[in-house]
Amino acid sequence: MPKMKTKSSVKKRFSFTGSGKLKRNFANKRHCLFCKPTKMKRNARGTTTVSEADAKIIKKFLPYS
Repeated sequence: MPKMKTKSSVKKRFSFTGSGKLKRNFANKRHCLFCKPTKMKRNARGTTTVSEADAKIIKKFLPYS
């Protein structure tokens, strides 16, 4: 059997925590930040974990991680 391929886009966007959960960044922080509320920009700092339902789908695209 040939090896399964990892989706490059998923590999760049997600990473695993020490306990095996998936980490992701927040969206809408790239440009036009002057018109977005401060509260939204503040809450979108750093990273967060992916929900279990979405993590199930994403893990299929990362077969060897």
